[in-house]
Amino acid sequence: MQTEKFGVAKDGQEVFLYTFENDKRMKMTVSNMGAVLTNLWVPDKDGVLRDVVLGYDTVLAYENNVDTHFGATIGRSANRIENAEFKLQGKKYKLAKNDSENNLHSGPNGYQLRVWKVKKIEEENRSITFSLVSSDGDQGYPGELHLDVTYQLQEDAVVITYDAASNEDTIFNPTNHSYFNLNGHESGDILDHNLQLEADSFTPIKDSHSIPTGEVSSVENTPMDFRLEKKIGKDIEEKYDQLVYAQGYDHNFVLNEGIEKFAQLTGDQSGIVMEAGTNLPGVQIYTGNFLDNVLGKGGVAYLFRAGVCLETQYFPNAVNEKNFVTPLLEKNKKTEYRTYYSFSSV
Repeated sequence: MQTEKFGVAKDGQEVFLYTFENDKRMKMTVSNMGAVLTNLWVPDKDGVLRDVVLGYDTVLAYENNVDTHFGATIGRSANRIENAEFKLQGKKYKLAKNDSENNLHSGPNGYQLRVWKVKKIEEENRSITFSLVSSDGDQGYPGELHLDVTYQLQEDAVVITYDAASNEDTIFNPTNHSYFNLNGHESGDILDHNLQLEADSFTPIKDSHSIPTGEVSSVENTPMDFRLEKKIGKDIEEKYDQLVYAQGYDHNFVLNEGIEKFAQLTGDQSGIVMEAGTNLPGVQIYTGNFLDNVLGKGGVAYLFRAGVCLETQYFPNAVNEKNFVTPLLEKNKKTEYRTYYSFSSV
C-alpha cells in the first residue's frame, strides 16, 4: 500500500491518496476526501493497464463535487426524494431542494464532500476502512449515524462494504457513484460497451424530474431490456418516453431476486469485462447524460456519455412510495450492504 498527500481541504484538514495493488497488477486508489474511488487500473486483453473510472486531479475538484459525483460515497440516502421531504414514524422531515423541487443524493452537503477518518488499514487484505459520524439532524435526517465504508482490492475485484448504525430510526441508502469506462477514462463515450442485466423489470419515472411513478414495469419489448447482452447505445436514442425524459438511461432496475451477480459490462476496445454483484434490491443505470466538457484527470475533457454508473441502491423515493421497500435503518440495529465489481478480459 502506498500513501501520498493529495492536498488540503478547505477546512485545513490534510487529504491523502491510498493505493493498493494486487498480484494481477490491478491498482485501486481511494481518498479520505469523501471516501471516493479516484482511480482503478485494470489490465486489458493485451495486458496494458487502463484507468477505468472517471475522476479529478485535485482535492478542490472533489470538494466541489456536487454535480458529477465522480467516485463518490453517497449518503445518507442516494438518488431522489420527491419534494425534498418524507415522513418517518408519523413525523415529517424536510431536506434541501437541490434538484428542482426534489432532493438528490442527500443535497449539497453530501458525504463525498467531507474528510473522513481513516479507521483501519489492512495491507495484507489490501483494504482500508473510512469512518464518518453524521449527527442527528445532519442533512435533515434523524439519528446520529455511524458509518464505516471499506474498500478492498481482491485478486480480481473491488469490494465496497457499508456498515452502519444509528441511535434513532433513520433512512439509510448509500451507494458508490463511480462512472466506468472500460476502454479507459480518457477514451470517449461508452455507447459501444455491451451491457447485460439480471433485471426483468424497472421503475418508470413520471417525467424529466426522474421521480418514479410507483409502478414496477416489465422491461420486455422496451429499450429497457438488457436481459440479453446488447450495446448501451443500441436503443438509447429511441423515442421512448422514459429515455426522452432522462435524455438516455437514468433509471432504477429491479434486480431479480436470489441473484447476487446482476450485471456484466464489456469494453468494446479493451476487452475488459466487469461483473457486478450486490445484496441491495436495485441498481441505477446512468449513462452520463449530463456530462458536458467536464475537466477530469490528466486534463481530459469528459463529454456526453463518457461513463456509465451502476449505483446499487434501494429504489428512488422509496421512503415516500408505498409500493417500494423503505430503506429503514432501525434504532441501534447494525446493517451491512455490499457491492463488488470484478474484472477479467476477453
